[in-house]
Amino acid sequence: MKNIVVGTAGHIDHGKTALVKALTGIDADRLEEEKRRGITIDLGFAHLQLTPSLRLGFVDVPGHERFVKNMLAGVGGIDLVLFVVAGDESIKPQTREHFDICRLLGIPRGVIALTKADLVDVDILDLVRLELEELVAGSFLEGAPMVPVSSVTGAGLEELRRELGRAAGAALEKDATGYFRLPIDRAFSIKGFGTVVTGTLVSGTVAKEQEVEVYPSGRRLRVRGVQVHGSQAERAMAGQRTALNLADIEPGELARGDVLSEPGRFRPVIQVDCQLSLLRSAKPLKNRAPVHFHSGTAEIEAEVRLLEGGAVLQPGSTAYVRLVLRDPTLLLPGDRFIIRMFSPVVTIGGGVVLDVGAHRYRRGESVAARLEVLGGADYAARIRRLVEEAPFGMGMAELAGRTGMQPADIAAAAKHAGLVALAQTQGWYIARPWFQATRDRLVKTVREFHRSNPLLPGIPRQDLRSRELSEAPPMVFEAVLADAKDLVVDGEHVRAKAHQVVLKQDEEQARQAIERAFEKAGLTTPPVSEVLAQSGVEASRARSLMQILLRERCLVRVSEELVFHRAALENLRQMLAARKSARFTVSTFKDWTGVSRKYAIPLLEYLDREHITRREGDERLVL
Repeated sequence: MKNIVVGTAGHIDHGKTALVKALTGIDADRLEEEKRRGITIDLGFAHLQLTPSLRLGFVDVPGHERFVKNMLAGVGGIDLVLFVVAGDESIKPQTREHFDICRLLGIPRGVIALTKADLVDVDILDLVRLELEELVAGSFLEGAPMVPVSSVTGAGLEELRRELGRAAGAALEKDATGYFRLPIDRAFSIKGFGTVVTGTLVSGTVAKEQEVEVYPSGRRLRVRGVQVHGSQAERAMAGQRTALNLADIEPGELARGDVLSEPGRFRPVIQVDCQLSLLRSAKPLKNRAPVHFHSGTAEIEAEVRLLEGGAVLQPGSTAYVRLVLRDPTLLLPGDRFIIRMFSPVVTIGGGVVLDVGAHRYRRGESVAARLEVLGGADYAARIRRLVEEAPFGMGMAELAGRTGMQPADIAAAAKHAGLVALAQTQGWYIARPWFQATRDRLVKTVREFHRSNPLLPGIPRQDLRSRELSEAPPMVFEAVLADAKDLVVDGEHVRAKAHQVVLKQDEEQARQAIERAFEKAGLTTPPVSEVLAQSGVEASRARSLMQILLRERCLVRVSEELVFHRAALENLRQMLAARKSARFTVSTFKDWTGVSRKYAIPLLEYLDREHITRREGDERLVL
């Protein structure tokens, strides 16, 4: 079934609520004060099953200037507008303001109802038609059907239903495949059920027992029950008037402007980059001017910062701005908004959110070029731009939070954009030029290391990462390293594929001297510093030669101070093998080997580590 949300708009007392009741049979005035005063103060709701496959949900908004902020809380999620003008009064101040709001919110279509047609003659109605045609010329309502109606006599109601049906048939449904978002317009308690919130589901679906998160507070809740247009349901879909029964929270802990959405999916924001259009009727808007910001059901104080320079935005012009909000809220690119002055409180402009990332613009960076990409229809260019701006690429979760796009759409856009996708992750993307440049930089660093340390096998892997990509996620470093075909990873070292350790004549002689010194010493090994000092080469090269011998297992480091030749340790193994299952003490071991305690204790600990012996109290067992 297609669900379309219809919002009323028009001046106070032009018959919006009466018309909704005449169309649907439902009185949208729910407050006692509304009925007593005869005006709509807050949002009202009704629905009409127009055909078996088409249901209209009506949001009846107040027309009084004092309650325009309430009107804005309801009009944000509508698909088409029922623009109401009384035939006996024609265009009034809130007629114009509501019309401006609908234009600024990008509402695509609507139907005009000329109410109270029974109170005026045809000539007056024709005059009202002409005035309205002049008002809506060049807008989304140009050419829209104008239907004279009377909520009292019922005249014109069937024609109005037909025109609403045609407009609704042409309207696009809200995206039920998108992420679940429900801006809250009411929170109250029902005896026996507890806390209930209502709103128009602007995207996605929500079901019973689903976990949801309250933005911006971060509170996670369980949905106990779902109602759609006043009837129990297992699930609500985008475009439906929805009521959710929430567990473990009081109504006072929720407020109009909060948004229910998927847990952990998004981050509340306090800065958004936007395209802002200022009405021709507005006064010039100064940089850093305070305004009332309205989006969804939220109303937040904000400051307008002109991003492209200049001290003033002129009436009738459009510019890129950053809105700094006093309070955090959930916003996504594509969300429409309205701004109103502080004094007098009138609508002065509106626009569309383009980026929620609080990007820091560099000197000389083109704001327009960046935001044209992020607000454009080329999703591949949008994803590429965001990934290029991130220091080490961006993951699927952050891309979804920044764009509101689904993972499959992000993956397709990233592929089309030519981004590098890391195979070992669930969606991490890197700009190809950065990836290639970083890979080449790793190769250069390794080669420079070889030139400075020709006797070493390669640079330690962690040293390479700390030098070049210390702040990058480990997976990024590993992916770049794996793509460097000129490099080889040997254990914990990275070397150039063509690198080989080639000893000079004096180095080969020193290497042999070091090995002979340890081989000759047997188990009474000399101090390492003494052997290196007598090697015949300077200390740095002697230490490198020592590392080569250790790497080749000619020498074995038993402790921090003691290094033994492998032949001495092999002879020790054979001596103990002949005493298999024997138990012995440290004193006995010293007698067997002829070594002092200085050597005996480190050797025994080494033998334990190698599982040649096992310590059992003060004794050891030969395994």
